[in-house]
Amino acid sequence: MKIKKGWYILFTAPLMIIFAIIELIPFVTGIGYSFVKWNGLGKSPKTFVGLQNYARIFSDKLFLSSLLRTTIFTLITVVIVNILALLFAIIVTSRLKTRNVARAMIFMPYLIGGLILGYIWNYVLGEGMSSLASLTGMDNLFFNWLVDKKFAFYALIVVTTWQLAGYMMIIYIAGFQAISDDVIEAAAVDGANGIQTLFYVKLPLIMPSITICLFMTLSNCFKMYDVNVSLTGGGPNNATQLVAMNIFNEIFTKSNFGYGQAKAVILFFIIAVITLLQVRLTKSKEVTL
Repeated sequence: MKIKKGWYILFTAPLMIIFAIIELIPFVTGIGYSFVKWNGLGKSPKTFVGLQNYARIFSDKLFLSSLLRTTIFTLITVVIVNILALLFAIIVTSRLKTRNVARAMIFMPYLIGGLILGYIWNYVLGEGMSSLASLTGMDNLFFNWLVDKKFAFYALIVVTTWQLAGYMMIIYIAGFQAISDDVIEAAAVDGANGIQTLFYVKLPLIMPSITICLFMTLSNCFKMYDVNVSLTGGGPNNATQLVAMNIFNEIFTKSNFGYGQAKAVILFFIIAVITLLQVRLTKSKEVTL
């Protein structure tokens, strides 16, 4: 038994060391920096300010508005992404002849990096729409989404949904394929139609997949930065600046390293609380056969 434990430690040690270097040490160091006033430069003085950085957050209107905007963005996107992913999974696990092609096409946007994806859609919704407006003369139908506060926010939702739905679809497909054919046949024998089988048999049995998808979409949307910076840049007039971009700008543009770290710690605990509650809630709905 001791030999087995030794092998476990031997094989897990490299992973734990990497995890400590990449995750734990920077996290603990970041918490420490959140209690100081520092511009981020190595030889510059660090002044201990205690909880002053955290107290300052509650009067930072730009941060609070970006946090509220991120929350709204996350709630809308999580619902749309998971509904679409579930519908896509149902379609491609049916007897559709082109289901394999459909899987590849729907999943493909996830393979494109967030920055590249944002720049592509920046052109489509910006110059592309403006060009269509000038060619057709239909300014009311085709216009630059990214110069309008409301439509720029919609653009973030559309692009994020387009990127994430395909990946979440794969997880839902795995959930559907894990359901035993015997269970589906038993439901059919009991007289359940397709809709009843979906809602009363399949969905309860794929709750582990739903738990994973909700967790991933919640955490990804709250931390969204790459699409935000390449698609809208936070504009117009900071109307689409999400909280991750606000933190980045605070640290690397304004050189308020300690204050930016305090914001990052607050964001971490918000995400941790929300995702833990979500996982606990959805896990309580899981059923086993």
